[in-house]
Amino acid sequence: MRLADLPVSVSSKNAGNFHLTFDIVCRDDETYQRVRDSGGLTAAAVARAFGMPAHEVVGVIAFDPGRAIKVNVRRLRASGDPGETDVFGAQQYAPLLELEIP
Repeated sequence: MRLADLPVSVSSKNAGNFHLTFDIVCRDDETYQRVRDSGGLTAAAVARAFGMPAHEVVGVIAFDPGRAIKVNVRRLRASGDPGETDVFGAQQYAPLLELEIP
């Protein structure tokens, strides 16, 4: 099942000029535990989804009290650099929606 098929909210935003952060918030404990424990949301999987080297994924952090997972990556271009198309980083989460969650 794809992440997009689960009851989750996914968003993205800048985490400074050189990083993006993605928040995956699950609507219930069962879904959260499934996503967290699936092995489908790893640094390697995120890197593949975005077509970047794995070392560009800074972290995948689970926050149990909030039923949320935060993913941090380095931006390909700094926010506001020439050729950069989303200065706020708000439209960058779409590749995560295709991740397979067993």
